[in-house]
Amino acid sequence: MLARLPERVSVYEVSPRDGLQNEAAPIPLEAKLRLVDALLDTGLSRIELTSFVSPRWVPQLADADELCGRVRRRAEVTFSALCPNAQGFERAKAAGLPEIAVFLSASESHNKKNTNKSIAQSLAAFEDVVPPALAEGMRVRAYVSTVWGCPYEGDVDPRAALDITQSLLSLGCYQVSLGDTIGVGTPRQTAAIVEMFLSEVAVDAIALHFHDTRGTALSNALVGLMLGVRDFDSSVAGLGGCPYAPGAAGNLATEDLVYMLHGMGIETGIDLPRLIDAGRVAEAVLGRKLPGKVHQAGLPRLRS
Repeated sequence: MLARLPERVSVYEVSPRDGLQNEAAPIPLEAKLRLVDALLDTGLSRIELTSFVSPRWVPQLADADELCGRVRRRAEVTFSALCPNAQGFERAKAAGLPEIAVFLSASESHNKKNTNKSIAQSLAAFEDVVPPALAEGMRVRAYVSTVWGCPYEGDVDPRAALDITQSLLSLGCYQVSLGDTIGVGTPRQTAAIVEMFLSEVAVDAIALHFHDTRGTALSNALVGLMLGVRDFDSSVAGLGGCPYAPGAAGNLATEDLVYMLHGMGIETGIDLPRLIDAGRVAEAVLGRKLPGKVHQAGLPRLRS
């Protein structure tokens, strides 16, 4: 399986959006800008800034328009944001974002909680988002959550997630990120899911998004990597969680992912010491310790 290892991996940083959305206390806009600035100095080339959802659903991201208007832009960095509907797309277009993302769940119960729609209704709503975005020259990514399991329904048939993924790709999304939203996945399950997807979907069209609720995020990412996956979502210092997945705090930490990749000789374009610095900024912004392992331990002195 090591022969399948890619030479380079693309890391999609989600901390400004997925990392902060579940925080109960309001985070000032200036603090969010400090975090984004720190991330920009790491070499990350894909950063998800926020979500253009109603403030009633995610109050923490009510400043999405102002945040997008004030972030420091760099030509080599692609900023994106979640857009659940046509109104969100119009806001993203006004903000000048080159990329947006749509999202839904593989389980009906979680999708209803997360979007107040059925899966079929979500897919129908994307007809008013994806084609107009493509017509404006924007790229569209998609998320499918609860692929490994649902907090309300338990086990989820991965075939249902694959069918949704194929619908999203047919609609024009360039990539679908598959999420273990509640962090229940194990390596054998991950291998079965990824192998099934790759039997029908091109590897570049798939990304993996793991939460570390039960400590298996990095091992699951390694399984995906060994099967040839080259795109992974992560959040600096392990920040984050889903407001509609009880107990699902903690994304795969970007530092942990990058440390593993670099140790395996896989390029990311990311400066790991600066990434660790960005994790410290995230910790200062939130005023508490964050769970990422490399964030806590730092780099070993034995390595050159």
